[in-house]
Amino acid sequence: MSEPTPETALLLSAATVETATVVPTRSGDLGAVVRIPARSTSLPGVVLVDGSGDGDRFSWGLWPEVLADAGSVVLRHDKPGCGGSPGHWTDQTMEDRARESLGAIDVLRDHPYCNQQPVGLYGISQGGWVALLAAALEPSAVDFVVCHSGPGTTPAEQERDRTETSLQADGHDGRAAADAMAWFDRRATRLMNGEQLDSILSEQEQHRAEQWYETLSFAYDSEENLRFLAGIYGFDPTAVMPLVRCPVLAMFGGADPVVPAQTSLRAFAEHLPPNPQEHGFVVFPGADHGLFISDPDAAIPRRDQLAPAYLPTIEAFLAARAV
Repeated sequence: MSEPTPETALLLSAATVETATVVPTRSGDLGAVVRIPARSTSLPGVVLVDGSGDGDRFSWGLWPEVLADAGSVVLRHDKPGCGGSPGHWTDQTMEDRARESLGAIDVLRDHPYCNQQPVGLYGISQGGWVALLAAALEPSAVDFVVCHSGPGTTPAEQERDRTETSLQADGHDGRAAADAMAWFDRRATRLMNGEQLDSILSEQEQHRAEQWYETLSFAYDSEENLRFLAGIYGFDPTAVMPLVRCPVLAMFGGADPVVPAQTSLRAFAEHLPPNPQEHGFVVFPGADHGLFISDPDAAIPRRDQLAPAYLPTIEAFLAARAV
């Protein structure tokens, strides 16, 4: 095993270090950052895979710090069109995102502090789908996958669950909720049938006077967003799970309003290849989509609001991967 450069080792002897790099992709080079914890030995590598919407290398919150402190070298990168990087994420398919993640693994695998150590993907929410697909596309390239609130259902099914929960939270029930979901189902059908996006938006505009309009149009308010959703709606994670050969840790929040924990847990347990000594399935009671048990409070470090068992779980999983 080769040793890190003296210059890098000197920096690491004092504190955690972050260095800039890029991830080559079909869209161009995406800005990226590698976080190296204050350790003197090589560690497993973790590529963070973002969820839905915009996202750049500077908007990852506490996750790079938490995962580095848990015992890994962590790479996070821009989505296309974010953080000054080229392209745009709404032009991507699920496979595009998976190939991008595989490119990030190649970058991290060449890092001196990951030398001969396993490198895997940590996918949050939509990133969980992406991580599973990447592991299925190139099983030899992905040494492990962590799905953090990654749904075990299709995007269309997950969006339907999320929308129903949002309607309830916004106080819409009875006939109003039924009408709203009728439009959701019609819109989903039109999207998956490849119909004209401007026509779908025009029909959606006819519902503007409805009290539930804002709830139903969230993230569905532009042709760019509709195009992206149409391209991923039919992705079925249970179809790729049998092709995943690496260990998978699937973590869910018991109070997640976005991803039904039990439904997703069942999908992972039933469709991943048997690997009882390697896979891990966890539901954290009372935790939300981010695996926090409380809303943000300026008086409390956000890290202290994580589900109590989260840190021991991720530390143990990473330690078991190290060689």
